[in-house]
Amino acid sequence: MDTIEVWEVKSRRNLREFILFPFSLYKKSPYWIPPLIREEFVLFDRHRNPAFEFCKLRQWIVRKNGKTAGRIAGIVHRFEVESIKTGRFGWIDFIDDHEVSKLLLDQVEDWFKEIGIEQIHGPFGFSDMDPEGMLVEGFDSPATIATIYNYSYYPTHLEEHGYEKSVDWVEGIGPIPAPPNRLLRAAKLVEQRFKVKSKRIQGRKEMAGRVQEMFNVLNESFRHLHGFQTLSPGQIDFYLDKYLGYVDPELISIIVNDSDEIVGFAIAMPSLSEAFRKAKGRLFPFGAFQILRGLRKREEIDLYLIGVRPDYQRTGIVALIFRDLFLAFKRHGFEKARSNAILENNYEALTLFSEYEEAVEIHKRRRCYKKSLS
Repeated sequence: MDTIEVWEVKSRRNLREFILFPFSLYKKSPYWIPPLIREEFVLFDRHRNPAFEFCKLRQWIVRKNGKTAGRIAGIVHRFEVESIKTGRFGWIDFIDDHEVSKLLLDQVEDWFKEIGIEQIHGPFGFSDMDPEGMLVEGFDSPATIATIYNYSYYPTHLEEHGYEKSVDWVEGIGPIPAPPNRLLRAAKLVEQRFKVKSKRIQGRKEMAGRVQEMFNVLNESFRHLHGFQTLSPGQIDFYLDKYLGYVDPELISIIVNDSDEIVGFAIAMPSLSEAFRKAKGRLFPFGAFQILRGLRKREEIDLYLIGVRPDYQRTGIVALIFRDLFLAFKRHGFEKARSNAILENNYEALTLFSEYEEAVEIHKRRRCYKKSLS
């Protein structure tokens, strides 16, 4: 008879088991992209991740016949609980065993019920800068370094355990076309009418001096979207330390007004999926070399962040952003672009791709699941 046990993560040894479980689960998958193990330890460190100032985290692992079979995290985000009495689950992985997946979900649900939380949703991390959304379509292509990959049986398990769709994210991919003339004309008109212009970032020093302002724009532009929680200054610094080293200033579009205030921006990076896969979760001895090599490749580029200040969202500034990005992509020789995950009801963001709808293929769909606990 099988023996199934659940353990709460209480020690560094347990945490290591929690972090490393996906490495064995996805060992034979060419599509799962391993995170850097060192960064995962920092992410869950209550003394180093500023999210713990307003988030509570509990983590569990399940062992079947003595072998790790699943993991899950429960997150109580103070501002989310205060506003909608909803808790989060995330970092969920499990073998294809419904008893295992139910036991995992039960841990988080029972905790939330004990403290008066009425609904659970996820997968989410501490913020939108962490991987979120369970993959429900597009299992046959690699994830990016900032998105989740999961096996196709995951959604079936959640739905069997009473979870239903809350909202989906979609991702597009396609060849990089030259900006059409109508987009170039529209960008010129927007510059003249609203007194805005593109600003070229001269090197990493200037980029570092303006990224805080970019994230402030991100906070303003996304605050109304599902599951988004405003990033604190400490969180912004935390994620900058994590990602800034990968960003080339020439692959950033910044739009400023006549007061030199950032009113819109976008950040893109060369795809590092293959580099991270080869690094196998470690920078040393060869992981750092693989990542540096990946940053020099010019095959595929990933569009990570786009933000437009609310008072400029209906001015057509996205035309300037797309003009800048696609000219830069062409200038640097990239062949294919992939969008970040976009909420299906984020119509402002989806219209960014209207100029390229014939070339862009929606190749992945991610889902936020929800369940009532009352």
